[in-house]
Amino acid sequence: LKQVFNKDKTFRPKRKFEPGTQRFELHKRAQASLNSGVDLKAAVQLPSGEDQNDWVAVHVVDFFNRINLIYGTICEFCTERTCPVMSGGPKYEYRWQDDLKYKKPTALPAPQYMNLLMDWIEMQINNEDIFPTSVGKCKEE
Repeated sequence: LKQVFNKDKTFRPKRKFEPGTQRFELHKRAQASLNSGVDLKAAVQLPSGEDQNDWVAVHVVDFFNRINLIYGTICEFCTERTCPVMSGGPKYEYRWQDDLKYKKPTALPAPQYMNLLMDWIEMQINNEDIFPTSVGKCKEE
């Protein structure tokens, strides 16, 4: 378990929603519906009167946090030696391109690819132009 919380690994702490904001309230509603064993289709349906972009953003961040947690539990078993290629089975190989350091699709070991991918996703989530965090205060009910 110590490896999961190593800050040099891909695992990152969960992104938090500021209490008192509309996104925080949406996050609580999403968590409640996902934890109650409800039909997934109903759980992700846009609540009446809520902004679709905010609802999608909440689910994207939650999904990222869950994937990070899952990857954090298995990353010690996938090293550059044991996973020299990022693949989706024998027929598919994923290559990294970011137009910064990697201008062309580049084959990388799976751990390196995953680190770059998680960094890239985190940059997108932390970009205020894509995922603004100050959407406003939640409505009083």
